[in-house]
Amino acid sequence: IAVTLYLERRRAYAKKDEELNFGQFARMPTRFPFQKLRECTEGFNKKLGEGGFGSVYEGKLGEERVAVKRLEGARQGMKEFLAEVETIGSIEHINLVRLIGFCAEKSQRLLVYEYMPRGSLDRWIHYRHNNAPLDWCTRCRIILDIAKGMCYLHEGCRRKIAHLDIKPQNILLDENFNAKVADFGLSKLIDRDQSKVMTMMRGTPGYMAPEWLTSQITEKVDVYSFGVVVMELISGRKNIDNSLPEESSHLINLFRGKARDNQLSDLIDKHSQDMLSHQEQVIEMMKLGMWCLLNDGGQRPSMSTVIKVLEGGMSIETTI
Repeated sequence: IAVTLYLERRRAYAKKDEELNFGQFARMPTRFPFQKLRECTEGFNKKLGEGGFGSVYEGKLGEERVAVKRLEGARQGMKEFLAEVETIGSIEHINLVRLIGFCAEKSQRLLVYEYMPRGSLDRWIHYRHNNAPLDWCTRCRIILDIAKGMCYLHEGCRRKIAHLDIKPQNILLDENFNAKVADFGLSKLIDRDQSKVMTMMRGTPGYMAPEWLTSQITEKVDVYSFGVVVMELISGRKNIDNSLPEESSHLINLFRGKARDNQLSDLIDKHSQDMLSHQEQVIEMMKLGMWCLLNDGGQRPSMSTVIKVLEGGMSIETTI
């Protein structure tokens, strides 16, 4: 009896989803049939990467290369998913990966994004592909691009959007190494009159701010994660690397110790002679990272303040 009732209820929900009027969602991106996305990815054959919510595949729609994210274990109903797609589809910024379209058929949930030919930032800073090290100028530009994308989510939208999973795997690069923030679709919307929101713990260990333990968060959890990414970009290593001795395995703990001992130069990426030749500027960037990594979220800078520091309009010393 229980199984029968469960199956009947699933059928009822599925029917309700199918009858949903797409016209009620005014600003939807293109809706693709599942079969078309299966064909354009050649049966989901070429995987570009995977994350907590699903895998991403390379595809081609006409002459345009795309990245198709197939969501797995989606717990949302159709209406909630479409409302989320409408929100993502209405957001446009040069430093955010553009949503081209979506698919919602029965249990299938897919998102179609612009293709970023250089892939994710982690492959360029963790040296997994024997790539040449990025020069200091390129790293500075990437940090500024990330800050601008995050600032738009936090301050430029009608409702603040907390990304909740800022990490190198969610920063994508175009052919000119311009950076764009990806995967902001499964984020938390915060009304402008809210100071904090309650939410289930989510994100990636090593990038999560201390206040996650209270489940009361603000967009400042993203600022903490940004600080971790800055340190990874500068040092050329993972935040947590268990292949290293225990005292060196956690980058942020190591960074705080080096800051106390006035030895920050020890953490500059040794793969790059260009980084070492800009030591003074690199250490200033580390200090910005330190500000973003403060345990008290209220003392961390906003992303608009971070941009001012990066563009030379404000110094860190006069603010902390």
